[in-house]
Amino acid sequence: MDKILNGTGNRAMICIIIIGQKEVFGVLRNPFRDIDAKHMRRSSDLLKKQNDYQKIVNKRLTIVAIVTVLLFVCIAGRLIDIQVRQKEEYATKLDIYSMKKQVISTPRGQMIDRNGKQVVKTVSSMNITYYPTENVTAEEQWELAMKFAKQFDISTKDLTLRDLQDAYITLHTDANGYNDQANHLLSEAELKLSDDEIYQLKLERISEEMIDEAMDASTKAAWVVYHAMEINSQSSHSRVIMENVDEDKVAYLTEHKSDFPGFDVDFSSWKREYPYENTLRDVLGQVTTSKQGLPSELMQYYSAKGYEMNSRVGKSGLEQQYEELLSGTSKISTIKYDTDGNAIFTEVNSGKKGYDIQLTIDIEFQKKVDDILKKTMKTYAGKGNRPDMDRLFVSLMNPNTGEIYAMSGMLKSDDEIINYASGNYLEGYTPGSVVKGATVFMGLNEGVVKKDEQIFDGPMRISGTPQIASYRNYGNVDAVNALRVSSNIYMVNIAIRLAKSTYIPNGPLMIDDAAAVFKLMRNYYSMFGLGVLTGLDVPNEQLAFTGNRETAGDLLYFSFGQYDNYTPIQLLQYVSTIANGGKKVKPRLVSGAFGVNSDSLVYVNEPEVLSTLSDNNKNLKTVREGFRQCVAGSGYHCGSALATIGHNVAAKTGTAEVTINGHESTNSSLIGFWPYEKPEVAFVCAAPTSSNVNNLGGNLCTSEIMPKVIKAYYELKP
Repeated sequence: MDKILNGTGNRAMICIIIIGQKEVFGVLRNPFRDIDAKHMRRSSDLLKKQNDYQKIVNKRLTIVAIVTVLLFVCIAGRLIDIQVRQKEEYATKLDIYSMKKQVISTPRGQMIDRNGKQVVKTVSSMNITYYPTENVTAEEQWELAMKFAKQFDISTKDLTLRDLQDAYITLHTDANGYNDQANHLLSEAELKLSDDEIYQLKLERISEEMIDEAMDASTKAAWVVYHAMEINSQSSHSRVIMENVDEDKVAYLTEHKSDFPGFDVDFSSWKREYPYENTLRDVLGQVTTSKQGLPSELMQYYSAKGYEMNSRVGKSGLEQQYEELLSGTSKISTIKYDTDGNAIFTEVNSGKKGYDIQLTIDIEFQKKVDDILKKTMKTYAGKGNRPDMDRLFVSLMNPNTGEIYAMSGMLKSDDEIINYASGNYLEGYTPGSVVKGATVFMGLNEGVVKKDEQIFDGPMRISGTPQIASYRNYGNVDAVNALRVSSNIYMVNIAIRLAKSTYIPNGPLMIDDAAAVFKLMRNYYSMFGLGVLTGLDVPNEQLAFTGNRETAGDLLYFSFGQYDNYTPIQLLQYVSTIANGGKKVKPRLVSGAFGVNSDSLVYVNEPEVLSTLSDNNKNLKTVREGFRQCVAGSGYHCGSALATIGHNVAAKTGTAEVTINGHESTNSSLIGFWPYEKPEVAFVCAAPTSSNVNNLGGNLCTSEIMPKVIKAYYELKP
């Protein structure tokens, strides 16, 4: 036993002890082994996670790879499709994006009168144009310009001083032969200024003598060509060098085209012709030339509408007013260069000619009216008691539809008499007694006078105001007779009553609010068309002058037409309103437009009633009666010179005193309509400054002009 305990038996004892402990404590666990096991489990889990992550990554990479391959396949397929199947389509698109285009105005529509006669024609013409060759230099262009100018005898008459100054700046060279842009004219300090300031200084210092010394006639002619070659150089349009070229020049350029690279003949150009010469020309208007393109004063307006810089457009009158109808659609060509650098033009859109517009004008009648006014001017203007007479105006229209049959005007400029029909809507003048119809209507409508009420016509003396009187002292007059004899006093009484005042001989005129009465009167006058735009279908219709003083004295003169100014077309609208029973009709010069090579209307300018007088017609009827009595009344009547012409004319005369050139003259007017019962024509005749106030001549409108005009009308009327 001891041996066991002390020797080999120790192990057995330990075993027993261990066994005993096992029996006591159960199975013994090794803590280190547990730790190892945990580590192993963690490593196993981590490894598993790593393996799972790797699988995910591999899967995603596989997907990406597949997608990438598919994309490359699609791209490759698309490229093959573009390069093979759609090659021509995309080549065409590339050409479109890369090539330049040229836009050219097609022939304009024509203007015909109410009877179908051509008033403005469009005819073909030939222009010489220039389009620079590829990579051409400024020096090469100048040499070409000199060569062209010498061969084609270029005129320099249209060169302005500014044009020549620009040429001097561009062409000037220093002592060494280098182009110095005329900098020799400036100091070193001035050369540091802004470009605009430098340019202005050069213009101030370049004289005509310097220009003549530096440039001979051939150089100036070459500059005309060179300048035209350089105009709008940034655009893709051909530059027009010569317009309306004769056949000899065209033939020469065609035969020697290789000597003038870039120059060509445009056979599709056009120009305006006027079969009736200067008749109505200023109203018809003007079109820009091929060289001019968009006019500078209307550049912004037309550019906003999509017009090209080289577009030929209307710049005045009816050409401007009806531009969108007359212009049509432009011709479009593409531009490429050949192997020699020459531009090749290929038409892609031939465009469409503009529409023809029909005027309300009877051109034959218009011409007769022009002749009457011109002869009257030659006979009377500037002679005898008419030293300041320098213009005449006559217009006639249908008072029911607003159609203008004739619009004539003559202006004496120096010793020449020129057509000035546009003066009918551009110029105003003091009309005198013709406005009395509106004054009487206003007085009746406001109830301050009665139709049959008698008002004594005799001189009125108001303190602080010159004596007011009619042409004669007519005694008692009613509304109709006030118009028959043209009573100033009757009108003055209407104004005083409107102001709620009373006339006291030699006493002051007490008016509390003259401005309010002015406003009321102008409102009435505007109902007829006086002092407001008529709506005439032309650009730039003018309002004329409106007096800015509003004193009691001015008010009295205003009542019989001696204050505000009106244009003849305003007076025509006014008398038409009286003639047609109270409808203010818009006057018009154009009735419609026709399709290209067609009789079908594409536009109709319908008659338009702007407003209607709020009246039961009795007051307007009184005015009409007064106008008729002015012509056909018994005793003294203002329009007696018209009584013998028949046709039941109703009219009203007017005379106004004005100061011109430091001395007093008179304006003469006449408005009216016929036949009285069913008016078909209304008219206005104006003769500003037609007589010396101190040596009064007769009203030319009444005695000389309108009897002849009415006769001419019936000579042409079917």
